[in-house]
Amino acid sequence: MTELENRVFELEAKVAFQEDTIETLNDELRVHQSRLATMQHQIKLLAQKISEGKDNNMMPVEQEPPPPHY
Repeated sequence: MTELENRVFELEAKVAFQEDTIETLNDELRVHQSRLATMQHQIKLLAQKISEGKDNNMMPVEQEPPPPHY
C-alpha cells in the first residue's frame, strides 16, 4: 500500500470508530432522557400529594406530640 492509501485507511477507521461512539452516546442520552422524564413526573406527583396533605387539616410540626421514645 502506498502512504496515501494507508492514510485513507486510517481515516476511515477513525470515522467508523467515531460513528460507533456517537451512536453509543446517543443511546445513553436517550436512556437518561427517559429516566429524567420519569423522575420529573414522580416529582410532580409527590408535590401534588404534599399539597393535598396540607389541605387535610394536618397538624403543624410544632404541635405534633413527641414520639413515644422521648
